[in-house]
Amino acid sequence: MKSNRVFIAWLRWPLYLRVAIIILLLIVLFGQLISLVEPDQFPNVFEGIWWALITVSTVGYGDFVPKTPLGKTVGMLLILLGAAFVTAYFATMATAAFSKQQSYTEGKVHYRGSGHMILIGWNEKANKLMRTLQSADASKTIVLIDETLREGPLMENIHFIRGHAADDAVLKKANIEEAEIVFITADQHKNEADADMQSILTLLAVKGLNPSVYCVVEIVTEKQRKNAERAGANQIISTAELLKTAMLQHFLIKSQLPEPIFQEADIHLKIHAIPVPERMAGNTFKEVVHHFMKDDIFIVGVQQKDGPILPPSFSYTVKKSDKLLSF
Repeated sequence: MKSNRVFIAWLRWPLYLRVAIIILLLIVLFGQLISLVEPDQFPNVFEGIWWALITVSTVGYGDFVPKTPLGKTVGMLLILLGAAFVTAYFATMATAAFSKQQSYTEGKVHYRGSGHMILIGWNEKANKLMRTLQSADASKTIVLIDETLREGPLMENIHFIRGHAADDAVLKKANIEEAEIVFITADQHKNEADADMQSILTLLAVKGLNPSVYCVVEIVTEKQRKNAERAGANQIISTAELLKTAMLQHFLIKSQLPEPIFQEADIHLKIHAIPVPERMAGNTFKEVVHHFMKDDIFIVGVQQKDGPILPPSFSYTVKKSDKLLSF
């Protein structure tokens, strides 16, 4: 039985490469053929190959043209075959380029970089977090993993991976082994218990592939906090606690209540008002945030005379009369 191994190996080559090889063979073959048919017009094989190349790709080579009927027949065959394969080649290249772009926007392309941030889940919170991270460091690449989006957001330094984040193949596609930090947001399409279980499952998958990566996890229900800690979360954001704290803090600061009321209420607020250092007055909020982060102090807002701003824009100019709100 005759083996078709060579033919199968040929079919495994990329289509654009196979078409390019066929075009090259046609040019060499017809270049040699025309030099044999019309040696007076094409004194050597090189002139024949040059004529064949120009004929299949442009309007022809005016200095050397076939004179005899046989030579013209060779030229016509070359035009018909060459034009077909050249057109097929460029069509294949265009299709490949479009397919590559389509695969990128649909989240099918692997991320090859390192030291990147991974954001898991897409919702309004994730959108704002992504834009804030970009404002803080525009050069940092963010890899977004989500299975609900059909196409990723077309934003600078955003690489989209479509799929379930608890799937090892999806995490490897995001190059989890070389990521610097992972943010896991709660799935807003699930109920609270299911959302927390999904977040913890994703955390286990992440830590299984890269135990050293820093993970920030959003937990909706307080009772799942311990499980998130056991799964290896480095930082846990409790949505319920954060919402309660923010709303009460707004009310208490707006009401200008004294510190003893904070203690008597027993609400365990962790936000404190810090005077603006004299050397930081006049700086932007972004510069102030970076300054205090060196001492592990997280500035979340500014307290003005007429009330708090949580948070102000990074371009906000901090005044001496302001108070800095921090965790």
